[in-house]
Amino acid sequence: MPERLTEMLMDTWTPLIILWITVLPSIYMAPMNQSQVLPSGSSTGLKRLTEEQRILNRSKRGWVWNQMFVLEEFSGPEPILVGRLHTDLDPGSSKIKYILSGDGAGTIFVINDKTGDIHAMKRLDREEKAEYTLTAQAVDRDTNKPLEPPSEFIIKVQDINDNAPEFVDGPYHATVPEMSVVGTFVTKVTATDADDPVYGNSAKLVYSILEGQPYFSIEPHTAIIKTALPNMDREAKEEYFVVIQAKDMGGHMGGLSGTTTVTITLTDVNDNPPKFAQSLYHFSVMEDVALGEPIGRVKANDLDIGENAKSSYDIIEGDGMDIFEITTDAQTQDGVIRVRKPLDFETKKSYTLKVEAANIHIDPRFISGGPFKDTATVKIVVEDADEPPVFSSPTYLLEVHENAAINSVIGQVTAHDPDVSSSPIRFSIDRHTDLERQFNINAEDGKITLATPLDRETNMWHNITIVATETRNHSQVSRVPVTIKVLDVNDNAPEFASEHEAFLCENGKPGQVIQIVSAVDKDDPKNGHYFLYSLLPEMINNPNFTIKKNEGCRAPDRQIPSLLRPKPEVIHQVFIRLERPT
Repeated sequence: MPERLTEMLMDTWTPLIILWITVLPSIYMAPMNQSQVLPSGSSTGLKRLTEEQRILNRSKRGWVWNQMFVLEEFSGPEPILVGRLHTDLDPGSSKIKYILSGDGAGTIFVINDKTGDIHAMKRLDREEKAEYTLTAQAVDRDTNKPLEPPSEFIIKVQDINDNAPEFVDGPYHATVPEMSVVGTFVTKVTATDADDPVYGNSAKLVYSILEGQPYFSIEPHTAIIKTALPNMDREAKEEYFVVIQAKDMGGHMGGLSGTTTVTITLTDVNDNPPKFAQSLYHFSVMEDVALGEPIGRVKANDLDIGENAKSSYDIIEGDGMDIFEITTDAQTQDGVIRVRKPLDFETKKSYTLKVEAANIHIDPRFISGGPFKDTATVKIVVEDADEPPVFSSPTYLLEVHENAAINSVIGQVTAHDPDVSSSPIRFSIDRHTDLERQFNINAEDGKITLATPLDRETNMWHNITIVATETRNHSQVSRVPVTIKVLDVNDNAPEFASEHEAFLCENGKPGQVIQIVSAVDKDDPKNGHYFLYSLLPEMINNPNFTIKKNEGCRAPDRQIPSLLRPKPEVIHQVFIRLERPT
């Protein structure tokens, strides 16, 4: 009620104030008399003044200038009287002439050179020009000689409320975190008013909200916008459109107003936990899947955005924690399940895992509303794949004597189909590893037989590859290396290492060694070579030479030399027989 009464009084007194401002200059703007006043009509006294006295009187200034005022935007049928110039030297006769110069003199402002009345000839705008500086002077009308020094004065344009407030920086955009407490600062707006901020209330602004309540409030004088409602949730509503009004005249009735808009966006905070789209996931995977290959994806949705929505995934329980792993897809925030170790349908056909999604960035302000994580169950079924045959050993080593009979079995390989269907297996030899076709294999049971004779002294080792193929699917093939070692038999006679020819002087002594002979054998008995040396039968009775085993010498190549000693006779040709005891 008091506020309403104040507004009514303002509406009543405003026209009166304007009228007072208009009339005041013509009543009170006459210059005050501060110099000696001469009696009117005493022209003889004026003539009797000496020149010095006249100069003195001018220096005392016959008038004192105050500011004059004119109301802006005032228009009427007649020019408006701004004020009146008068000097106490003017006896009221027509001897004095008033002259006006300066800003707008003769165009905007015109002076009556007889009375000194100043009129405004045009409609003035304070916001365009707030004041005018002019110069007044009184001169003798006949001689145009100055009666007073020039005097400068100011005409101020009096403001009226003719400009509405403006938001030059609008429209505005601002952000504030969601879930903020009441009174949280959002932003500050500013309006300007071109009216005079000093005179009256024309530029005194008061701010208010036209749209945007009850969510936000504005401080009437500082224009600071704050939150007015607690726990505003971005996930419920993210953007608010607020209309702000600035009204002059202190917000009273009759004041002018301007508006602007403020778009306020709630920024995200981590106030929501991740939540799996479903509590149970089912995946199937072939047992022969490559390691590291993804087999499925799970998704924990988060109503938050950006960093607040990021989650990490882990396997926290289950019978396949060492078989599978889960990682986070940085682009989609999915949990990607991959295989860490080989799967085997025949060993284990299914797995059950418990996976967890947890927020990476936790806001301590909302930790009481946690936990910021969720779990889900993942069931993985392993499907049977048509796997190739599996040999009973990764490699095979076989041994066979070099005198083994053709078609004799020297060894066997075995393989089986690991699949449930258990396809029959057929065996073959990769002939690129047996170019001489020295071996054969039974396609049904994998027995390896000899196809051609062996010779250890020619080739002691044979390396072949056996191929196992499923009969129901010829694309399922496995290979295994087979090494065959040829064992030695005594099938080679010893041989002298070289031809020997010995010479003996005729004076050789009995028992003198005249030649050492040695032998070699291509065979390789387990206990090494042992040779017997003797003279041919027809030489046994020859009294000139004898042969004897050298017990104290064994050559590095396991040759056993013998010594030939002469008797003191004439030299003869000697033949030695060499044999190895069985």
